[in-house]
Amino acid sequence: MRYEDVELGDDLPETEPDVSMERVLQFCGSAKMNFPRFNDHEAARKEGLPGAIVPGIMSQGLLASMIHHWAPGARIVKLDTVFRTPIVVDTHPRCVGAITDTDDEQRRVEVDLTIMNDAGNTSVLGTALVELD
Repeated sequence: MRYEDVELGDDLPETEPDVSMERVLQFCGSAKMNFPRFNDHEAARKEGLPGAIVPGIMSQGLLASMIHHWAPGARIVKLDTVFRTPIVVDTHPRCVGAITDTDDEQRRVEVDLTIMNDAGNTSVLGTALVELD
């Protein structure tokens, strides 16, 4: 993806990330985050959660992955996120994004990002500054 190929308002291709228990366990093992709230539905419910949840840093990684899927050679300069509701393990969230600003001088775009849960509600909001080329 080149800077010349994008326009304000363009949508990034939607992704449906894998947040299965197997994938979350793999992530948590690598990140040394083996906590019951991430890997045990019943233990998470005892904490008042709707079930085991996807770690926030993994959610950020899902958004970064969506950007790199869209623009493999891009450099993410900045990624900010706001967590509104947990993403429950073993569900089917969707990641969407749209270009909301462009900077011709630095060849950067700003991308608004969202992870929505199965019900279509916003779980994570984000903004990324992405350098293309």
